Amino acid sequence: MISAQSWTEARVHALRDVTPTVREITLKPVQGAWLHQPGGHLQMQVLVSQGVTSRPHTRSYSLIGQPDGEFYRIAVKRLDEGRGGSKAMWQLAVGDRLRISEPQNHFALDLTAPAYLLVAGGIGVTPLVGMAQVLAKRDAPVRMLFGARSLAELAYLEPLQSVLKDHLKSAIAEKGEFIDFDAELAKLPPKALMYLCGPLPMLDAARKAWTQAGRPLADLRYETFGSSGRFAPQAFRVKIPRHNLDIIVPADHGLLDELELADVQTMYDCRRGECGLCAMDVLSVDGDIDHRDVFLSDEEKASNKRICVCVSRVLGEITLDSAYRAD
Repeated sequence: MISAQSWTEARVHALRDVTPTVREITLKPVQGAWLHQPGGHLQMQVLVSQGVTSRPHTRSYSLIGQPDGEFYRIAVKRLDEGRGGSKAMWQLAVGDRLRISEPQNHFALDLTAPAYLLVAGGIGVTPLVGMAQVLAKRDAPVRMLFGARSLAELAYLEPLQSVLKDHLKSAIAEKGEFIDFDAELAKLPPKALMYLCGPLPMLDAARKAWTQAGRPLADLRYETFGSSGRFAPQAFRVKIPRHNLDIIVPADHGLLDELELADVQTMYDCRRGECGLCAMDVLSVDGDIDHRDVFLSDEEKASNKRICVCVSRVLGEITLDSAYRAD
């Protein structure tokens, strides 16, 4: 069963490129915008090309900044090698309509901590803009680290600088600059929280430093990119004997999307590999599973007995079992 969504329609109100590869999209819901808290996101149905046809796929995007009761703002990074969602979003024009969910939040900001460290990697800055604004307004002790490939890719740098001042520090990869998590964590008082959104390698480095510093993992809060993995996307074969199903997942489409198109009822929620609701049992695999989630433990990933179908991929062929049982 697919998790219930309360869908409504929204119109594209404005478009703005905030970096050469990041486009901000302002949406105006036809029935009015719901208020949302920092860390919230929208799910939306995007028409993704599949051969000569286009089919609706669900994508999730973080809400940017503070709510105004009229518009939602999201930002989409152009991924030429992605699953097609970013390409479809970049093709939107002012006036276009699409279906969106009500705001949801799996990355809520806890306002009771003694101090905060916000860490963004590239497009991962989007949910942290609102957090920085709220924390700065409350005069909370907050610092932010912002990593990007180039200075031009520091999206929303100006609004962040305006509220964080010298408490914002960037790390530009092309300049040889990288975040030193060990040094940065040493500056945090006990019980401080770190909020991080970025690619899996950044999360892995942060989690390692956090654990070595003896800090509780519960105080490390994060979101990741479902698109980041160990291998470049390529087509792979999926069999589900319970459904007598044998399909090919194209390189530019996700496993969950293809299961939905094949009418395999699959539970899911976050679509970012964080909640684990979409995890399915692996009966066999001929090749490698590219685990792109942060829900399964390292031991579970090594065993290859489960896969989070919303983000993970395969190099080769995989046989799955579904939750479907005949009445």
